[in-house]
Amino acid sequence: MSEPFILEKSKTSPGIEFDRDKGVFKIGGRSIVEDPNGFYMPIYEWLETYVKAPNPYTEFVFDLEYFNSSSARQVMKVIMLLEEIEKTGNKIKVIWMYEEGDEMSQERGQEIKLVSKLDFEIQEYPSDDEIDF
Repeated sequence: MSEPFILEKSKTSPGIEFDRDKGVFKIGGRSIVEDPNGFYMPIYEWLETYVKAPNPYTEFVFDLEYFNSSSARQVMKVIMLLEEIEKTGNKIKVIWMYEEGDEMSQERGQEIKLVSKLDFEIQEYPSDDEIDF
């Protein structure tokens, strides 16, 4: 088993939580890193190992509140890696989360869903602005 891969999110980089034992696979936050190739390289390396012997079912969550065009390319590379899981006979589902009213994130999720070969679900969650006190 591979060790969990955890990165805390910052103002410019997403948080990463990959833990095969817990069945948690999540990328969330903002992705506007200066060197997207360098930032995402260890993510690819971990996922490349994982997709060779994945869990029977993988649920992978993207909850990116914002990402720039260079990070969008990296997200697509992650999606393409995840497509390898089905070739092993195992199941994968991608959940694309977006905040209520965030049409840009919703549209990006829909665009990725169109080009992806994965079971892909787009889910809206309530805006923090509408919390009742």
